[in-house]
This record gives sequence, C-alpha cells and structure tokens, in this order.
Amino acid sequence: MKSFLAFLLAMGITVTLGDAYCFTKINKPGESDKGCVLNGKLYPFGHISRTDDCYRCSCTQNQISCCSLFHTPVGYNKEKCKIVFNKRSCNYDVVENNDPSKDCFVHSRVG
Repeated sequence: MKSFLAFLLAMGITVTLGDAYCFTKINKPGESDKGCVLNGKLYPFGHISRTDDCYRCSCTQNQISCCSLFHTPVGYNKEKCKIVFNKRSCNYDVVENNDPSKDCFVHSRVG
C-alpha cells in the first residue's frame, strides 16, 4: 500500500510539473521578415529560451508558439497569503499578507 501511495504522489508531481500554459500566434503577412513579434518585442527566428514575459517560445516565419515558464499557485491559504509574480525568477511567490518577508506553504499549482 505504501508503494502504491508513493507512486500516486510521484505521478501527481509529474503531471503538475508538466502542465504549462501554451499558445500559438500566427504571424501576419509581412510581419515575419526578421522574426516574431510578441507583446511589442521582436524575437529572432528559432528557439527562445525566455521572453521578457517568462515564456519559452519557438519562432518560425509562420508562427510563434510559446509555453509558460511559471505555474500559478492555487493550493494555499488565501485568507492569510497573497501571490506576487517575481519576474526575475519567472515564478509566483506566495507570501503572508501581513508580512511579505514570510513565505506561505503552497501544495498545488497549475499551468
């Protein structure tokens, strides 16, 4: 029974970590001569490991496809804590409302 519970926990972690928010934007005709435009910034063709908005993208002449590098916290004490996006780490910090220097425990996130 313990092995089965450990397996379920491992699978839950794997599924959670693999669930990123993704999207594709089709380039307008003539827009893609030098790369792909995303949120007003031009990115070169090829793989983009991290955009200014914390996405990993692939840019071609036809489209740009991106997936988030962050996961949004959903399982935390919403009365005691708040979420703050940390653009430097591309992640959400969950901190206490009354003392933002203290982290809160997060038990689940979604992409």
